[in-house]
Amino acid sequence: MKRIHTLKPNRPLALLSYATLGLLGSLALSANEIKEVPLHIEQSELNAMTEANKHLEAFQLAFDVGDELFEHPFLAEEGIGANVGNGHHFTLVPRADLSQDKQWANHIPKRVTGPNAQSCTVCHGQPFGDGAGPVVMNNIRDPLHSGDISQFINRQTPHLFGIGALQRLAEEMSEDLERIRHSAIITARNSGQPITRTLRSKGIHYGSITVHPDGTVDNSQIVGIDDDLLVKPIEWKGLTSNIRAFVRDAAHNELGMQATEITGDNIDGDGDGVVNELSVGDITALVIYQAAQPRPTSKKELSWLGIIPPLSLEERRQINLGEKLFEDVGCGSCHQSQLTLKDPIYTEPSQNPKFRDTHFPAGQDPKAYGLSPLNPIRFDLTQDLPDNIVEHANGQTTHLGNFEKAPNGGAIVRLYGDLKRHDMGTALAEAIDEGGKGRSTFLTKELWGVGSTAPYLHDGRATTLEEAIQLHGGDSADSREKFNAMNEENRQAIIAFLDNLVLYKNEEE
Repeated sequence: MKRIHTLKPNRPLALLSYATLGLLGSLALSANEIKEVPLHIEQSELNAMTEANKHLEAFQLAFDVGDELFEHPFLAEEGIGANVGNGHHFTLVPRADLSQDKQWANHIPKRVTGPNAQSCTVCHGQPFGDGAGPVVMNNIRDPLHSGDISQFINRQTPHLFGIGALQRLAEEMSEDLERIRHSAIITARNSGQPITRTLRSKGIHYGSITVHPDGTVDNSQIVGIDDDLLVKPIEWKGLTSNIRAFVRDAAHNELGMQATEITGDNIDGDGDGVVNELSVGDITALVIYQAAQPRPTSKKELSWLGIIPPLSLEERRQINLGEKLFEDVGCGSCHQSQLTLKDPIYTEPSQNPKFRDTHFPAGQDPKAYGLSPLNPIRFDLTQDLPDNIVEHANGQTTHLGNFEKAPNGGAIVRLYGDLKRHDMGTALAEAIDEGGKGRSTFLTKELWGVGSTAPYLHDGRATTLEEAIQLHGGDSADSREKFNAMNEENRQAIIAFLDNLVLYKNEEE
């Protein structure tokens, strides 16, 4: 269902705050567009539509069901929460000490946190649904199941806008890097000589590999990525490659809603007396809903469209100056302003076998449930996204949620990131090395939407953007020092530019 924000000619924009405009955008819906949306769905129902070549209808249904699931406050009878002792369903702190039968430490699969919420929007609700999380809802994790608070790590909830484009970028970049390695292997074998190749995709440099004539690969010079050459755009450490894995893991850990694909059919993995809490179709719907979230925007764009009051000449001057200075101090070397997709079509399952399940975590074959790359749900990131369609007074519309079309038919993704891990310095080093990537190593956080998602950094410790900049060390220390060497006016211009990168969403009244 398209969500349309109608700009009324006499609307007193100057009297409304930006946040109010984002929350109270009106919808122009015809009566036949309003329909009952089921809370759960089976994969077979979606497959029946795609098999009948009703691809757009399948996408819209999956999106709507995913929307319902994302917002739904689940009940205990539906499987929400878990046995965390003393009759409680939720815990904000990991409880490895609860080691009795069916208690936290014995849940299958193992949990690293929670369950701590009743719906997805509890955490992803700032400044509105599908956004980031307030610091009070930070995810406290115990990856080692140590029960030792000194080994806990802290994660702030990121926003979900544009996440589908991030996975598509990761898929294309991984394919580029794999082609480089494959070509180097063939060349080394044919030439009988070691071959060194630079690993580069979409302008991002991931170091190099050296391939020997016997086909062995020296990965010691790879940087910012794993030896498997998979670009993993999800989680603060860049540990997850695809949205499906992220969705079912979050449902399990944060909500206690266990997907059949992580427990197995009719298995109660967390002792709450409920099985098959989320079907394969449910997870597909949640994936589609999240992958089809609109792109972030900017105050400049919203002002130009008339969604927020016009920016003053001084505000525009400061933002434009800050954008230039952001590049001058080197921030743009990691926070790349844009990357371009060759193919903007998102599919679930992915067409790249490295970004889909060969088998579900519980061991089942996805094809046995009808989940197949030969019959996926698909949509175009440049024209099919349901949210943020702005209707102007003259009857024309602007699809603010869709990604911009590139001249080559692809999509421009203005992410301000590089999908690469970097050392952030000792100030941000954690007590443990989650995922074996380095205690101070994190994926470059995309800055799109940063003006709407305070506080900042992986654990929300920075209450302002300037604090976040000051905590940058390691690979970013030089840019921090250049920022500090600027005069106050120029530093504030950079902050103004970052504050300009915001989230916007039409919300149903």
